[in-house]
Amino acid sequence: MPFARPAALAAFFTPSTTAVGRNVFLTAAVGLLPLIAFFVLMGVLKVKTHWCSMISLGLAAVIAIVFFDMPVAMTAMSATQGAIMGLIPIVYIIVAAVWLYNLTEASGRSADLRAVFNAIGKGDTRAQALIVAFSFCGLLEGLAGFGAPVAIAAAMVAALGLPKLKSAVVVMVGNAINVGFGAMAIPTTTAARLGGQEPVTVAIYMGRLTWILCAVIPIVLLFILDGARGVKQLWPLAVVAGLATGAGHFLTPSLSYELTAVLASLLGLAASYVFLLLWTPTTPQEYRSEVKADDVPGRERVILALLPYVLVVVMIAVTKLWTLGVNLNDALKGTDVAIQWPGVYGRLLDAAGRPATSAVYTLQILSNPGTWIFLTGLIVTIVYAARSVPGTFEMSVGKGLATLASTCRTLRLAVLTIVSVMALAYVMNFSGQTTAIGAALAATGAAYAFLSPVLGWIGTAVAGSATSAGALFANLQATAAQGAGLDPRTLLAANTIGGGLGKIVSPQNLAIATTAVDAPGQDAEVLRKVAPYSLGLLLALCALVFIASQGRLGGYMPS
Repeated sequence: MPFARPAALAAFFTPSTTAVGRNVFLTAAVGLLPLIAFFVLMGVLKVKTHWCSMISLGLAAVIAIVFFDMPVAMTAMSATQGAIMGLIPIVYIIVAAVWLYNLTEASGRSADLRAVFNAIGKGDTRAQALIVAFSFCGLLEGLAGFGAPVAIAAAMVAALGLPKLKSAVVVMVGNAINVGFGAMAIPTTTAARLGGQEPVTVAIYMGRLTWILCAVIPIVLLFILDGARGVKQLWPLAVVAGLATGAGHFLTPSLSYELTAVLASLLGLAASYVFLLLWTPTTPQEYRSEVKADDVPGRERVILALLPYVLVVVMIAVTKLWTLGVNLNDALKGTDVAIQWPGVYGRLLDAAGRPATSAVYTLQILSNPGTWIFLTGLIVTIVYAARSVPGTFEMSVGKGLATLASTCRTLRLAVLTIVSVMALAYVMNFSGQTTAIGAALAATGAAYAFLSPVLGWIGTAVAGSATSAGALFANLQATAAQGAGLDPRTLLAANTIGGGLGKIVSPQNLAIATTAVDAPGQDAEVLRKVAPYSLGLLLALCALVFIASQGRLGGYMPS
């Protein structure tokens, strides 16, 4: 329990991993309570997600003040920084992504989109869903991140005719392996630099581990889609997609680690397309999609159906990759506004007594993928209006903007959930609750090599961001590695990959996925379905990292 401090010192706060009883394990146990409360409320008591997040936020705030000795005003302002972070960039991106999909529904173009994927997937909706959830979603993750890939891909899978919750589950699991390399590998860069290593080296270590999971995940996705029958009937496609993507993960980091998810997903997409030209799966009637002969879309209809998704990839790729004459990514980032968060910056101190840089909020507008997704939506609205066909593909600019307004109304509870979850994450992070959990794991001695991915998993489960998980735990991983005689590059890779697997169960991600498939309030049901896959993949990663840390892979890991 805390003791009273002099008033002059009350304005300053340094998080402690032994705040409760001067014991790291007791402190971690108390720090876990908000997360336990959240998942019990949602998964057991079936409380609405926005109430779960707000109740857990209140509990985290009380714990921060009473047990971690965080000043009341700083606790409140920490929550506001998290809430604003939830609005921009996260909610901003989600609204834009869902609006983009809703435009295809409002214009009637979604039927043609299904016809296109029907042709690619040989009339098998499971094959189509596999390609979208694994390869297309991975491509978007590599370019954008921050929830946009899950929102867009989940809506697309649902548009193929699959059940809403199944669509959400298959995309959340399929997206996870690329999260560490997401948004031009920002999580990798963050973890490596804060852990004192070269990002390209950590990325290479990641690729030596992720390719194995890439080879397995498509099989898992088929099981999600159609159980053992789906695996039996479509395993050759899953093997091709998985190995092609895995090859990209293995080889790309040494060439350009920032493009790992992009190039690996493109390789998997191309391999799947070519393979399906040569091979036809056995498809049960309930998973067969057919297009009537008199309604097969022609070239223009195909182009217009694909326009939103091709254009959004091009838009984001240009803003991230264009360097001819000007580095566009750097130029757009130059417009960001760094805001030293009032009541927190300068008062929240790190262990060395310096102001914590995490208390600086970066307002992104032009560098935010959401801006370019919104611009894509405006372009699509104008094009659809210009090519409007009364009675079938009817669209006007007014109807497109009305669709945006209705999208915002539909998302209002999801917005409340995401804002509350981000506020919860910031209170837990700034007060030291999350760090205490990590420190307790790092104190487990020889077992730490096995447990190191769990840190990244927890960090992303709390904050919804693998980048945040790296910021929280990278230095801790490097320090623990030194103390235990382990390779810090292996543990930093484990932290980043584990973060991607933790995103599967992140409350923020649950809200994004259920909102995208128009199943608000079903977060608890989705959590029950995705949790076993997240934990199973985490266990597999823990085993791989332990084997690698013991040097039992010979020359397989780089020197």
